[in-house]
Amino acid sequence: MKKILSVVLAAAMLLCMMIPAMAEGEIKLGQSIFAAHGTKCFAVITVAMDGDKIVDALIDEFQMLAADSAVAVPNSEVMIPVEGKVLGSKRQNAEMYSTNMQKAGSTVAIDVNYDAIQTYVTGKTVAELEAEIAGKTAEEMVDAVAGCTLVDTLGYISGIIDAAKNVK
Repeated sequence: MKKILSVVLAAAMLLCMMIPAMAEGEIKLGQSIFAAHGTKCFAVITVAMDGDKIVDALIDEFQMLAADSAVAVPNSEVMIPVEGKVLGSKRQNAEMYSTNMQKAGSTVAIDVNYDAIQTYVTGKTVAELEAEIAGKTAEEMVDAVAGCTLVDTLGYISGIIDAAKNVK
């Protein structure tokens, strides 16, 4: 419950910071539902743009998780009836999900990884990000973002680019 409240408060704070600029028509939002891994989960990626610069980004990813240890999204068990599984947010279930990542050798929690990518893209333009990832493989991008060790860093940055291109 504390994690949900933290995410809601963070979103509210972001919105409060953006309201003055939005009133002047400067900040625009874009969102993408993106498969950073290609299979088994999907990310919802939101960006706030000031002109052609990303001023903030938020990554969350959703996956079918063990029902006995994960917090489900609302109505998960009804909408997606899979025995023993629920659809859950990796951010909301960061502690549990990160424990599973540690078993695979990860040393950085999933939410910390997401935050590092969000910080990395802030202040950059879509063109700058596209130039940075051009021709790069997923393996080449693993260490491209300080504080992030995700093997799918390239996928998350690609999703951020996609969200930025969806700005309304």
